[in-house]
Amino acid sequence: MESFLTQPFVYSDQDLVRRVVRSQGCETLEKLSKFDKRLRSTWTEKMEHGLFRYPLGDLKTRILPGPYGFVAQLNIMRGQERRKPQQIFSIRQRFDSEQFNFNKIHSHEILFQISKQNSNEADVEPQFKDITSRCNENGLEGARDKVIVVINVSPLEFGHCLFIPEPTHCMPQILTASAIQTGIESVFLSADSGFRVGFNSLGAFASVNHLHLHGYYLDSELRIESAPTEPLVPKKGFHRLIDFPSGFLFYTEGECLHETATVIWQLTNFLVERNVAHNMFLTRGCPPGKRHEPALSRSGVRIIVWPRISCFGAKEESAFNVALCELAGHLPFKNRRDFDAITESEVKTIIQKYLLPGDEFTQLQSELCKQLQVHQ
Repeated sequence: MESFLTQPFVYSDQDLVRRVVRSQGCETLEKLSKFDKRLRSTWTEKMEHGLFRYPLGDLKTRILPGPYGFVAQLNIMRGQERRKPQQIFSIRQRFDSEQFNFNKIHSHEILFQISKQNSNEADVEPQFKDITSRCNENGLEGARDKVIVVINVSPLEFGHCLFIPEPTHCMPQILTASAIQTGIESVFLSADSGFRVGFNSLGAFASVNHLHLHGYYLDSELRIESAPTEPLVPKKGFHRLIDFPSGFLFYTEGECLHETATVIWQLTNFLVERNVAHNMFLTRGCPPGKRHEPALSRSGVRIIVWPRISCFGAKEESAFNVALCELAGHLPFKNRRDFDAITESEVKTIIQKYLLPGDEFTQLQSELCKQLQVHQ
């Protein structure tokens, strides 16, 4: 099989899909973008060749009764077969080449490289510029200045992949502005309204301390796509998601993506400096302040960041862990009993345990508003 390292997916601003319509059911091949076709075909090929830890199949799915519309899915094998998380002690923990990292994966797990044409915005942030050593040459030679897209061998959903910015730079699991921009552009590259991207910080159920984002397709609407918001620093596009679970929200329709990514990075960097764990989720959604309408056009992307209580060596929940997709309303269950019986109220109780107390969230919100206003 020819290596996709020699066939990078190169895109430009013209490839970004500015408008999709929120719909349910599989997208037809004609509606898929070049990015969708490449990701879906290569991912399916890897599944057919048995390169995942388990066959995904059609996951049993139900929408929990209640106003939040939690999307529950039964994915027992992921709970059993996923890689054991690394020992994490700090959100700012340094990269350790002795631990598992994505330079150690086999080359057959690589889907393709992705890079933006005529872009010079993918520079590594200053705090990482001294980390340039190559930790491993196993199939990733020549990957500098690229993002590698690989399969997640323990998939959550169809198309579950990882975006790994410049893997041989050995960056820890701390967001950079360029990684955030890659995440936003990846959502815009898809013509499928169900393609989502997310990030777990260390202490927020990230299992590998090597910079990466998750991407996958979920053919169900999530409440966060249209949940009500409150403006905080409008000039910075900074809003608060006032629905449960409350978080910070940014929105873009594809303009000035570098500036948008930089503002989001200012927020996440503020959290890192204060050792506050966080999850990020990117999805097609309504502009801030807009309410839900059936089959509403999705011209933009919502980016939600949830600061949360850190979990270092904490016991995992029996039903589901609280990470990027659970906070967004997508709940992969580890066992059938909880999947069949859990209620919306019980889900909220589990999630609430991992959220900052109200007074801490309010104080953090005030500090972030001041911080972002300083950079106006």
